[in-house]
Amino acid sequence: MEPEPLEPLPEDWARALCVVAHPDDMEFGAAAAVARWTGQGKDVTYCMVTSGEAGIDGMEPDECRRVREAEQVASAAEVGVPVVEFLGLADGVLEYGVPLRAAIAHVVRRHRPDVVITGNFRDTWGGNNLNQADHVATGRAVVDAVRDAGNRWVFHDQLTDGLEPWGGVKAVWAFGSPLAGHAVDTTETFEAGVRSLEAHRAYIDGLGWEDFDAREFLEGFGRQTGQRLGVAMAAAFEVFPMGWGE
Repeated sequence: MEPEPLEPLPEDWARALCVVAHPDDMEFGAAAAVARWTGQGKDVTYCMVTSGEAGIDGMEPDECRRVREAEQVASAAEVGVPVVEFLGLADGVLEYGVPLRAAIAHVVRRHRPDVVITGNFRDTWGGNNLNQADHVATGRAVVDAVRDAGNRWVFHDQLTDGLEPWGGVKAVWAFGSPLAGHAVDTTETFEAGVRSLEAHRAYIDGLGWEDFDAREFLEGFGRQTGQRLGVAMAAAFEVFPMGWGE
């Protein structure tokens, strides 16, 4: 049976905010798409909920935090993203709930994006491989925080020094979701996505992936998704509209 075709994502927007749990999350599924959008002149900002300080077994968390933050800034630059924020929450033990929603709502209110991008927060990646707890907590919180950000009476204490509610987010897009129904053509920006992932060298080495090939890894998913979109390479997203009845 042929896989279901994917619909192209709309590109009639100017500003995106990407909120993910860890440094490297964007690069394993969406960096080439970001390179396409920054190449169109769109404004894209990254926000890392943690600094990934628990991600390398052989490196103490304080040193790991420094290394991984630096790698993420360099990685973002490869795809035209000049701003990377780190919220500094504890890696590996994120919990979905009001504090996490509040932290993300504050970022949304500050940046006032048209689109918010996060990673897959379904229980699995489409098979038996379970998703990681931080990914699930972050993605669920992102969807709710986007709605919180538009409500003046939710997290009202944030509205100081001219900060206002922001209800202008059209949709949340979750890359890598097994329920993705949309995609974006990354054929022309695939190599930028590869360079962006390769910038996480210390993390990849720390995992013991001696034979890991970033190009080969990304190409497998990119070609498979591209086939469903009718192009050579693509990145898939699940779309969560923020309007009523959509």
